[in-house]
Amino acid sequence: MLDYKRLKILTESAKYDVSCSSSGSARKNTSVGIGNAAFSGICHSFTQDGRCISLLKILMSNDCAYDCQYCVNRRSNDIPRTTATPEEICDLVINFYKRNYIEGLFLSSAICNNPDDTMVMLVETVRKLRQEYRFNGYIHLKGIPSADPKLIMFAGELADRISFNIELPSEKSLKLLAPQKTKKSILLPMSNIAGEYKQARSMRYGKFLPAGQTTQMIVGASPESDGHIIRLTQSLYDKFSLKRVYFSSYVPTNYNNPNLPVTKVSLTREHRLYQADWLLRFYGFSAEEILGENENLAEDFDPKCGWALKHPEFFPVEINTAPAEKLVRVPGIGFKSAYKIVSARKYGNLSLEDLNKMRIVMKRAINFITCNGKFYGTENQSTVRHTLLITDSCALKQMSMFTDIDNAPAIYGGEI
Repeated sequence: MLDYKRLKILTESAKYDVSCSSSGSARKNTSVGIGNAAFSGICHSFTQDGRCISLLKILMSNDCAYDCQYCVNRRSNDIPRTTATPEEICDLVINFYKRNYIEGLFLSSAICNNPDDTMVMLVETVRKLRQEYRFNGYIHLKGIPSADPKLIMFAGELADRISFNIELPSEKSLKLLAPQKTKKSILLPMSNIAGEYKQARSMRYGKFLPAGQTTQMIVGASPESDGHIIRLTQSLYDKFSLKRVYFSSYVPTNYNNPNLPVTKVSLTREHRLYQADWLLRFYGFSAEEILGENENLAEDFDPKCGWALKHPEFFPVEINTAPAEKLVRVPGIGFKSAYKIVSARKYGNLSLEDLNKMRIVMKRAINFITCNGKFYGTENQSTVRHTLLITDSCALKQMSMFTDIDNAPAIYGGEI
């Protein structure tokens, strides 16, 4: 059984992996089991019905054979080491679940001996939970690059979600800072999983990896621009049908390597990348529209505002005639608001008062729209920029549990 000291080591070592949030799993429960993964989330996430739920986030081992320079668990780092057995992890999960501490598990591991040995331990843990303990709850498993593909496919039959973390946005940086990892060793299993996942959706829905796969990139440990990162993100979505790409601002854990920054990377940069990711996935933007390949996102404005300022030829947009796909490109108008507008104008032309009643963020939208052919904003670009700067600085404040989600920043699912 894991004592408190070992548990603290393994849970603290897992905190740098952010590639976990709501599960969206539809795994079928067994009548004799415990727990429930359906429509649940993880890691203190809010589900669509408003519930806040949690999971146990832990490493199987932090005794790593690799020496990735950005990682706190690298072989050359002098930290306490420990390894849990599959039985210890299972016992912990079941006892925590019965005490209502958790509703699921996020299980990762450092490379213990070699990739295959590590993957065997992870898979055996999940197998025990599913088959011996009859645990129906959500399980997110961290995949191990270079492990036997058969182990990875078997893991996909047992887990709800798997993530193979790219970590660094280019092969050059990977060779420099994590020479024991290769681009191929990470992308190949992602490709195999994507193929099996598509087949499962068409033939036997819900059996193989019902919540899909994700990945994570560390932002700022290497010199790649935001434009490069956004293009890679779009490519990953297109090629591997990922559910999410997560971004993690680099936190220094190694001050002896001259190739690594010695200060934390701004959380604002991470926030802007999540907003750009939202535009890719839901707003119909392409990576090329958002940013040039060697450019970085502005910290002063969210990416959609930045795009709007660069493309005055697209504006103003007429509220009473523009299709929804044009309305969502207006700063301050998101999907919910766009469809409210399209639905409401069937019964008559909309006025500014109508838009205010719909809770459109008018401070952002006013300079990019016309209403019944009339423009109510200003053509002074410095004034427009100043207005957007003020409203965006307000949007970056800490959210309350009771914040109106329809007016929240894109990372939380609101209007941008």
